[in-house]
Amino acid sequence: MWELRMPRVLTAAAVGAGLAICGVVMQALTRNPLADPYLLGLSSGASVGAVVVLVLGLAVALPIAAFAGALAALAATLGLARAAGGLSPTTTVLAGLAVSAVFGAITSLVIFWSATTDSYREILNWLLGSLSGADWPAVALAGGALLLVGIPLLATGRTLDAFAFGDTAASALGVHVPRTRTLLLVATALLTGALVSVSGAIGFVGLILPHAVRLVIGARHRALLPLSALAGAVFLVWVDTGARTLFDPRELPVGILTALVGGPVFAALLLRSRRAS
Repeated sequence: MWELRMPRVLTAAAVGAGLAICGVVMQALTRNPLADPYLLGLSSGASVGAVVVLVLGLAVALPIAAFAGALAALAATLGLARAAGGLSPTTTVLAGLAVSAVFGAITSLVIFWSATTDSYREILNWLLGSLSGADWPAVALAGGALLLVGIPLLATGRTLDAFAFGDTAASALGVHVPRTRTLLLVATALLTGALVSVSGAIGFVGLILPHAVRLVIGARHRALLPLSALAGAVFLVWVDTGARTLFDPRELPVGILTALVGGPVFAALLLRSRRAS
């Protein structure tokens, strides 16, 4: 219980809560309901770092390499967005898509060129997201990132409410738009990079949970942020438990189950919002 189950449960809770917080922040900053924590190419950047160390047989350095790759993707995205005219929502999203495509191609090239039979399974597990290797250092990394970055993000509810009305309205309400957007994007990227480094690329958590919570309690970010974090933590603990037990003795990568659950749920949310409008 102490050496295997407890670290895995705590890591799942921290990763789920952090990704949900990042999803709320990204959707507010970009005013894009399809935004998620990986929008800035962070997942692709982390994948490059992770795949490189796995191919080299240096799995012990995987969290560091994945975090470094995520930071490299962030720097490339922000640099490209600034060069293209500033950190507006549209420019930032397009820059993130471009960086994600490039880093994704590099990942595929490394796998095609260097991966052997023994390393393919490790690489696939990481790319699909897995908490099977969670231990107390992983808890410390994910939990520390959540405390140092996630908790301050929970206090930005009023600022995100201002962004919901557009940059002009936010500026009129006293928000320094360029500086605040940059700080929040960097904080979101740092938190996502730390979480991805211990869990792999787990999709749909940061996309679906904010929408589901928003339908229940509304769009006020002071309530949306903490409740989304709670929902994300509970959801990922449940999904990881299912990934571990449904097909025992085999274990599914948790990213497969989040996609199987998240895809239909997102479709249902879209249909419900369309009927409501």
